[in-house]
Amino acid sequence: MQMKLEWITTLLPTDPTALHGPQPGIPIKDSAAPHPVPRKLSQATVSRSSLQAASSGDQSRAPYSHSVPPPAPTHHHVVQRHGRHHPFLLISSISAPWAAESSSSSSSPPPPFLWVSASRAAKTQVEMPGWLRCVLSFTSIHAECLEGEALLSQPMRNPKLMKQSAQEDTFFIAGIVDGLPSWILFANLPLPLDAEQAGKRGFSEASALEHVKYLAALGPHPVDSDSIDLAVQYVYAVADKIKKTAHWDVDVQLELFHTDIGANRMAGGLFNGKTMLYSNLKHVILRVVPKYLPEAEDNLILVSSHIDTVSTTEGAGDCSSCVGVMLELARGVAQWAHGFKSGVLFLFNTGEEEGLDGAHSFITQHRWRNSVHFAIDLEAMGISGKSTLFQGTDHWALESFASVAKYPSAQIASQDVFQSGAIKSATDFQIYQEVGGLPGLDFAYTDRTSVYHTKNDKMKHLKPGSLQHIGENMLAFLLHAAASPKFMKDAIQAKQEGAEKTKAVFFDILGKYMVVYPQRLATMFHNSIIFQSLLIWGTSLLMGGRAGLVSFGISCLGIVLMLISSVTLSVVVAIALPHICSFPVTFVAHPWLVVGLFGSPALLGAFIGQHIGFIILKRHLKHVYSITKPGLAHNMLEHIVNLEAERWIFKSGFVQWLIVLILGTYLKVGSSYIALIWLVSPAFAYGLMEATLSHARSPKQLKVITLVLALAAPVVSSAGLVIRMVDVIIGSIVRIDRNPGGLPDWLGNVVVSVAIAIVICFTFVYLLSYVHISGAKRTLGFLLCIFFGLALALVSSGILPAFTEDIARSVNVVHVVDTTTVNSGNTEPSSYVTLFSNTPGKLTKELVDLRDEEFSCGRNRAINFVTFTMKYGCLSYEGTNTGWSKSEVPVLSLKSDSVTNDARQTIISVDTKSSTRWSLAINKQEIDDFTVHVDSENLVPLGNKSEIDGWHTIQFAGGKDSPTKFQLTLFWASNSKDAFPKQVESEDHSFLLKLRTDVNRVTPKVGRVLEKLPGWCAPFGKSTSPYTLAFLTALPVNI
Repeated sequence: MQMKLEWITTLLPTDPTALHGPQPGIPIKDSAAPHPVPRKLSQATVSRSSLQAASSGDQSRAPYSHSVPPPAPTHHHVVQRHGRHHPFLLISSISAPWAAESSSSSSSPPPPFLWVSASRAAKTQVEMPGWLRCVLSFTSIHAECLEGEALLSQPMRNPKLMKQSAQEDTFFIAGIVDGLPSWILFANLPLPLDAEQAGKRGFSEASALEHVKYLAALGPHPVDSDSIDLAVQYVYAVADKIKKTAHWDVDVQLELFHTDIGANRMAGGLFNGKTMLYSNLKHVILRVVPKYLPEAEDNLILVSSHIDTVSTTEGAGDCSSCVGVMLELARGVAQWAHGFKSGVLFLFNTGEEEGLDGAHSFITQHRWRNSVHFAIDLEAMGISGKSTLFQGTDHWALESFASVAKYPSAQIASQDVFQSGAIKSATDFQIYQEVGGLPGLDFAYTDRTSVYHTKNDKMKHLKPGSLQHIGENMLAFLLHAAASPKFMKDAIQAKQEGAEKTKAVFFDILGKYMVVYPQRLATMFHNSIIFQSLLIWGTSLLMGGRAGLVSFGISCLGIVLMLISSVTLSVVVAIALPHICSFPVTFVAHPWLVVGLFGSPALLGAFIGQHIGFIILKRHLKHVYSITKPGLAHNMLEHIVNLEAERWIFKSGFVQWLIVLILGTYLKVGSSYIALIWLVSPAFAYGLMEATLSHARSPKQLKVITLVLALAAPVVSSAGLVIRMVDVIIGSIVRIDRNPGGLPDWLGNVVVSVAIAIVICFTFVYLLSYVHISGAKRTLGFLLCIFFGLALALVSSGILPAFTEDIARSVNVVHVVDTTTVNSGNTEPSSYVTLFSNTPGKLTKELVDLRDEEFSCGRNRAINFVTFTMKYGCLSYEGTNTGWSKSEVPVLSLKSDSVTNDARQTIISVDTKSSTRWSLAINKQEIDDFTVHVDSENLVPLGNKSEIDGWHTIQFAGGKDSPTKFQLTLFWASNSKDAFPKQVESEDHSFLLKLRTDVNRVTPKVGRVLEKLPGWCAPFGKSTSPYTLAFLTALPVNI
């Protein structure tokens, strides 16, 4: 198939040199060379007979045999097209562009030269509407309007100058494009305001910080501690002051809510295989409504966060910062609410850190729960920075936030990652959405996530402006939402119908603008782009013939080689690091080291893989050109092939991102917009600056401006996301091993290295295509090796330590009193202190100062803590008989065991003694179902019991005065006697029940160990982690 625009040559200029003066041609060493090329088209002169000879392919009548231009003809030629005359222009037919680029053979090869002779001719262009130009540019069909130069007739530039120019310009400009948005995104926080600057109705970070300081000064305050009571009392006192100072037309109601015993039986995500029980939790609830609008009490917007912390941190970030923000928001809202159409309810809950118990207890027990129609959750998975909107259910809610937020920070990619389960965490928002059926928004801090739930989550890491950022955003949103009748109407409708129909894509641009559009629109638009891309790509390849198809396949092979080579090199480094350095994970305290350790080999590997594809592609193109254009000089052929291969490599990036867009759209991934931008923007820039419509024109060298235009939008839209993603992954490595010692030491490194390699391959595919003929190959390789060697030297020598006092390694110290061996004949419980780490690596340097504590380490010291298994750790039995008493040892006792109608039923009494935090695992290979009673109340009815690895776990967390005696009724499986005879021994299923009770007490032995541990070690806490004193007991299957 061919499309042709026939241009009829009628006149040539009498004296072309009169326009530009005499111009020397290109010196030709070999006078027999068929077609020497003038330096510029505007400098070319040619006789009519020579042009006819060139058009006819008669090599014996070549226009030049030396550098002096031949005499000009005595008459003019004019190009005539549809009756319009363009003097001094001669253009041949325009053929299928892919056929041109692939140089596929045909029965009548195109003329080797195209000429444009005069300055007026340089302004003459093939007439093409703008929309066609854009379409051609997007589809990677090389459509380029004539700009006074003929491409194939363009000579080779000075190679040294070309290499130097491309090397300097490309990397300098690309560096600016890549680096600037990162600073804009992460270094820009609003200035903190004091109370006077904020005014009575504004938000003051200084005032919010006072609350954070007080709560952090209390130290760790888990739900069953004395410090949690002090924290609750403080929040209540501040809320009471807000009530007293509210606007006179605003009604503020304050309540200290004590929960009843309850059960969370959610089965999704982290709750799979678990039942969460809670009791005696305390929440502070503040309701702000307009005094003279009674219906506002039935239309509430919930703002929620938690007061409690884990037992290992003071929780300045998680989540005292959120509580401080909420108290300051409540103060401001209490001055505005007289104009509201809806009310605002502030929930300061406890129990979040024990499995989202606080939110569950409110949404299932409190009398105001049915009046809530929209939920906002404030969380922290790090400390400070920008609080990012990372989960949102409805398009209208996201659009409302985007319309008023002063400093929007939002990213649907975070929602995709979080909801995929890649991050093993959950927030109260899951409770509000799944249990309460509420639409809403979820915000979280993610900076310095490495300090999450450790001693380093403290005030000194809280960046100025962090609270001001979320405070001003939330105050503006609350004022807008509460004053809008439409907002509440949409919320009520969404609550009744569900949020599935109104999902949206959302992201911010440089923290200044926020983009929101419905998911349905995104899917339609993506499908349209995909269809057009496949259609035109397919048509183009058919037009290009076999040679074009082979070139396309080789360029795609370059993508695969690029990815394989990049991942391989970075993974090799990741696996080697544990053998070179003192710690397997060497970069947590200095995250920028990953640029040298993994980024450099990944980029080098990406270039090597792409360059291999480039070399293969050159060989193919050289073979094609040698057949279709046998008369080309060697240096000309080499030049054309280089430029042709460069363009194919650049266009391979389109294929890569098109595949990602197809997969993302099919899987309904909201962050597929990133692939769309990385596809459309470079394709448009390429078509605008580089494309050509003529197969008779050879390619130019890619312009630097093309790269800048191609990468500007993609980098601006995704640079912040990439930095945040890598930072979160690095910070999460300190707690990656959920079963200490269960993962290879190198796994954390591999996760980081693969993530970086993938990012580099996908984002540098366009930039690297400029390097292959630029002369920067050796320089690039040398610099990358230097960066890698420097980073490796810094970590291997210990100049930059793997951990510091501010960013510590996770090391837990637990005093264990184990009675699981009593049933084996032992009369006394076993007491020991154990060390284990959720950070990959052995505990060798940690024991340097603990030699007198007589620890022994190894993988033969496995301990089952019910909620996890320590597969590698250190144990010490010396001096462990103090700090606890036998009266604290929990008891599992058999009350009855009967068989009725071939159904066996066993009743077990569970006495946790002084512990109000415990975990009980039930063997689901033996037990089909169970119930849990407290007194006469059935907390866990029959049915809906999931399992993980054959066990179902009950976790209980309660405040003071919580019950400690429970009745467990077990209903045996009908085939329990012989269902899994081999697995009983190999998988430790010889136990029917396993119980761990936790006591928040530091025994003398644990105290000494904690004092002697290096400052770069810190305990890590979570809902499944034991306190510093834990009791273990079990009941065998053969009771």
